[in-house]
Parts: sequence; C-alpha cells; structure tokens
Amino acid sequence: MSARVELFDFRTTYQFQTTPGICQYNMPLYSVQAEPVPKPDSVISFYPVYQGFKVPCSANGIHTSFYTDPGLFYNLWPNYVQSRPYIAIGDGGTNYTIQIPFTGQTTNPPNNFHCNTFILIPGHLDITGIINCTDGFSSSDVIQDPIFTNDLTPYVSRFSTANVKVGVVITATAATGKNIIVQDSGFFLNNGTNSDLYGLLYTPGPYPSGNLALTNPNPPAPPYSVTSNTVNYNTGLINVNFLEIIPVGNPINVQVYAIEQGIPRALMFFNNTITILPPPNTQYLMELTAYLTPAAFLSQSQAIPFSYISEYIARGSARKILSDTGDWDQFNAYEPLFIEQERNVWKRSQRQFTATRTDTIFSNTGSQNNFNQGSLGT
Repeated sequence: MSARVELFDFRTTYQFQTTPGICQYNMPLYSVQAEPVPKPDSVISFYPVYQGFKVPCSANGIHTSFYTDPGLFYNLWPNYVQSRPYIAIGDGGTNYTIQIPFTGQTTNPPNNFHCNTFILIPGHLDITGIINCTDGFSSSDVIQDPIFTNDLTPYVSRFSTANVKVGVVITATAATGKNIIVQDSGFFLNNGTNSDLYGLLYTPGPYPSGNLALTNPNPPAPPYSVTSNTVNYNTGLINVNFLEIIPVGNPINVQVYAIEQGIPRALMFFNNTITILPPPNTQYLMELTAYLTPAAFLSQSQAIPFSYISEYIARGSARKILSDTGDWDQFNAYEPLFIEQERNVWKRSQRQFTATRTDTIFSNTGSQNNFNQGSLGT
C-alpha cells in the first residue's frame, strides 16, 4: 500500500537532534518485529520508518536547502580532500602518533557566538552496514546511529567497505611496495574522558568481509581507546597501530576533510542517508517533511487508526494471496473492486493536495526550489 499511495494522513514531520561534529545520519528503521506466537518465517526484519523526505526542512526552525542530487549538493558544499603527505616517517615499527597540523579556534570560557571551529568530517556507516552488524546479535546489542562503542572488533568483518563513507585515510608503503591503508569506520569511541569525538580505525580488506580490526601494541590493553587506534576529529590527533611494519624512511600520508562548524544550512537525502553541512557545532533540532510507512501497524493488536482504508488493505491482501496462489480467475474478478477502493482512498488525500497552491518565486512564503538553492530562473 505504501508504494502505491502516499496518503495525506501519513504525511508527518521527522525530527532528530544532531550530534556535535557528525554530519551524516541514517534514515530511521523499525526494530525487528515478530508475531506473539513465533511461527516459521514470522519475523519481519528492519523496515524504514518513513517512505522518504521532502521540503520544507529546517534546523532550529531556520529553513535549510534540501537536495537529493549529490552533484548539486557537493557543487555548493564540495568535499575537498586535503592531503597531508610526509606527515610522519616510518621508523621500522607499527605504532605511530600523528598530529594533523590544524588547530580549532576556541575561546576560554567558551563563547556561544564564536563558532569558527574547524574539525575533521567523520566517516559514516550506511544503513546496510548497520543492518549487517546488528543481524544475529541479541536485542541488547542492537546498534543505534550514530554508533558509539568501545570495541570495533565484533563488527568490523560484518560490514563491507562499500558501506563506509570514509572521512580520514592514513596510507604508507610496505617494503614490498604495496599500499598499507588504515581508515575510519563510521564507529565512534564511547569514551568518558572528554567531549571530543573519536573515530575507530580499521584496515579495509576484500569484499565482503575481509576488513580487519587493529590491535593494541601493549596487550592486554584494549585495542581501542583515546590513545590507541583512534582519530580525534576535534584536534586532529591520530594514534594508530598498523598491522604491518612501516620501513624506515617510508612516508606516512593522511587524507582528510576539514570544515568549519556551525548551524546546518543545507541538507541532502541520498543512499538512505541524511547529510547536513556545515557540521553542527552543537545539538540542533532538524525537521523534515516525511511520509510515514504504515508498517508499525503490523506489531499492534488494535485496528488501523484510519478506518477508511481498512477495506482497501483487506482487498489488497486478498489480491496478494490470489496472485501468489495463481488463482488468476478470482484475481481478475476482484481487481476492479480493489481499484475502486484505491481510488476512494486516494480521493481523500487528493482533496487536501489540490487545496494547496503551487509554490512559485512570487509566493509570499518564498520558494525552497528557487530561493534557497540559489536559482531565481533565467
């Protein structure tokens, strides 16, 4: 039903709070559902809470531009890769402390109006990666987004490198001439020392499950901490223990994205991921117009709250059963009745949509497509 008709009654607002420094957030998913009495194949796996997003969208009530095309979005907010070659030199070991030469501008005491603080843009793990990590774990281990953990080891082989949008990459050359690569994972350290944001590092491997977690050079110390195998996105300090020796004199290079924090001014929805730029310097209430997916009704015992669509759902269910069993005579007989109910359901929403004036550049409310995206027409 949700794929055929986007009903006005399912139109809602999606709200979430930003995490300081993090600019990418996955579309929310319903938790795994099951019938009260377990049956074979009764589990309903992860399902998007919303069918999609659209304008208007805002940050703390201030309208922001909305994009679904990465080309348009990154044309105005380019992810410029800043390479730092020879930032460190191999000494024949595996453990290195690297300082990226940039300093965030802060005040003491903090001034809320002084927001010109530069940070590194963190990596991000998309929805598919999160589902792969969560699959097979108990309910207490369900991974949330953003993902904060003390150890990447249980999860690193469960997601593909294709699921990670990298923010920080450390490279070097081995004695054989091959590349040695370490990058951030989209997982963040659950630390209790300060408010800095730490990303957990790993070595990418062959698809789909060849990734490797890093180890601590001083066992039995944990592999990940503020001083081991993490990057501090706020200060640019990297502590990394490579899985291979870096020969003496071989350069160690770093590639990063650095950008000034502030209130989000643009938002993109792509690959089931919400990207906001610039990165938030504090918590902001983000609001987007969305269409709710009615899958939540599957886990409830009460009737569907909108009774006028009950017959539509019932006839749609019968239609599905008849098509699956191959009873095409009955299917063809019921199809006109199903179409009739679909039109009746759609009519209610259509009355609401046609009562709204189409927004133009002359509307007194302004136009998201024209003003906020910087195009007034030709």
